[in-house]
Amino acid sequence: MQLPLNAMRAFEAAARHLSFTRAALELHVTQNAVSAQVKNLEARLGTPLFRRLPRGLALTDEGQALLPLLSDSFERMHAVLEQFEGGLHRQVVTVAVVGTFAVGWLLPRLPAFQRAHPAIALRLLTNNNRVDLAAEGLDWAIRFGDGAWHGTEAQALIAPPLSPVCAPAIARRLRAPADLARETLLRSYRADEWTRWFAAARVAPPLLHGTIFDSSITMAEAAAQGAGVALLPPALFGEALRSERLVQPFDIGVTLGSYWLTRLKSRPETDAMRTFADWLQACIRVDANTPSASARDA
Repeated sequence: MQLPLNAMRAFEAAARHLSFTRAALELHVTQNAVSAQVKNLEARLGTPLFRRLPRGLALTDEGQALLPLLSDSFERMHAVLEQFEGGLHRQVVTVAVVGTFAVGWLLPRLPAFQRAHPAIALRLLTNNNRVDLAAEGLDWAIRFGDGAWHGTEAQALIAPPLSPVCAPAIARRLRAPADLARETLLRSYRADEWTRWFAAARVAPPLLHGTIFDSSITMAEAAAQGAGVALLPPALFGEALRSERLVQPFDIGVTLGSYWLTRLKSRPETDAMRTFADWLQACIRVDANTPSASARDA
């Protein structure tokens, strides 16, 4: 059965909005045109796709079955067509990135990557270090840990040490690491971080009772607002430290893991994937040789 593309597009938009009027606005046509296209599709299929109600539309069982298929197909078509933007075939590289690394390291450098590699379109998905490379169809995942993930190849990127950071008002009360026992210590889901930092500082750890966060970015914002002291990698929160929204009261740091670039061993590595990986490693080498350089110089 050959079905008209315009009619399927009109149905998909109307089904998402449950409104011919809003579908018409999205498609830049008239409401009557959308209604006519949908009626044409219903006639071709020999079944109604909508129930017309006094105050809107409702999908029939047939319409509900058709909508996800068409939505997925149009999304796939859009993704492929985007690769030909400006007459240039663009290769898409899908990368999942733990939020702290994305905001503190990767995002400031992305304009440099885009200028150097205009034929590669990065698709970035942020997460809290929990990813499924196969299920999410990822080319790469940048995550924090020890590099040992089953079935993956892992390339080490950076291993920034963790150190306490807090709002300036709290920092003024801190003279020595032992003073932290009187403060609220914000925690991540990795339970041993503060214990290991106090061991590095040679101070007995206090009883921990602060809020537990699943995102370092959220924890940093809580610390900046005075909710307590967070244990974070200062190297990835440079902007907040430079603006003095956050202060690092002690120079003591503890390294508990690294950020890694990972991919499934079973996933063939494309030229675009290799280009992205090589660029990351080149930036890491520049940072290692010029530690005072800003992200804008990468």
